[in-house]
Amino acid sequence: MRGSNPAGGFGGNNLDGMWQMVEEFRSRFEKRAGTRAGKGEVRAAVIALLAERPMHGYQIIREIEERSGGSWKPSAGSVYPTLQLLADEGSIRAEESNGRKIYSLTDAGREEAADHHGAAPWDPAAPNSGTGFASLPKAGIDLAQAAAQVGRTGSPDQVQQAVAVLAEARRRLYAILAQD
Repeated sequence: MRGSNPAGGFGGNNLDGMWQMVEEFRSRFEKRAGTRAGKGEVRAAVIALLAERPMHGYQIIREIEERSGGSWKPSAGSVYPTLQLLADEGSIRAEESNGRKIYSLTDAGREEAADHHGAAPWDPAAPNSGTGFASLPKAGIDLAQAAAQVGRTGSPDQVQQAVAVLAEARRRLYAILAQD
């Protein structure tokens, strides 16, 4: 059905172009393993996870990847320096267990976790959640897929309505950035 031209929507050539645009959009927003997180995201993630239970470094990395739906896998090169910094600040402590360092929060770390009200960077409701990687890219991809569906199956009038909705959405997004 991918190359069909139902109800006067996008033609076969344009449909392939639409899917290519959706994939390009998705690739721009998806976090790749080892990419840089926003400022403070690794720290916030480590504090949030250790507030739940003690963990070793690779458990932290795996938990972040799992909780972000695979969209964020911080590198060991960002997690371990963060763990060292938190230990130097007195927010966490490390204990040896079976040849591994197991990290847990100190009283100061529990206070920091309480200050964040349990929010973590992968939580779309988290205040100051950095880039919002948990919700914004998914919403954008969902929107692009809906637009592609209208293009595949919509009538010419429906396609024009969708174009107007997308133009309005673009204007409103830029208006958000223009706010103080």
